[in-house]
Amino acid sequence: MTMLTLDQARTIVDGALKHAREQGFKPLAIAVLDARGAQKLFVAQDGTSLKRGEIALGKANGAIALGVGPRTLNKMALERPHFINGASLAIGGSLVPVPGGALIRDTDGILLGVIGISGDTSDNDEAAALAGIAAAGLLADTGA
Repeated sequence: MTMLTLDQARTIVDGALKHAREQGFKPLAIAVLDARGAQKLFVAQDGTSLKRGEIALGKANGAIALGVGPRTLNKMALERPHFINGASLAIGGSLVPVPGGALIRDTDGILLGVIGISGDTSDNDEAAALAGIAAAGLLADTGA
């Protein structure tokens, strides 16, 4: 069985933080979950605002729970808000349907997990996620 390792999760987080530093992003909170939706790694940079961690986790939870990239989740929220509200209730309320992360796949396309990031703009959060996933030699699925 293919699974996301702790070393891979660390590489993803380190790559995301490196990209954020190089681009001058605001402080980030980063949540990495495995394919089951279990937390693999969480970090919050010094200076993140109070609930950034919960937002990052909500981005990741929503994507992994519904099996779609965050951009698809955002589109679904715009087109079918009642469905997203119901899905949020079904998974315990931790669903933030905005860009800022990506599903993590291996080179064969097998789902390994998800990353959710919050702290800067959604596009910048997503860019950091993509850089982190690339640093680990894995594939990102934003749902775009």
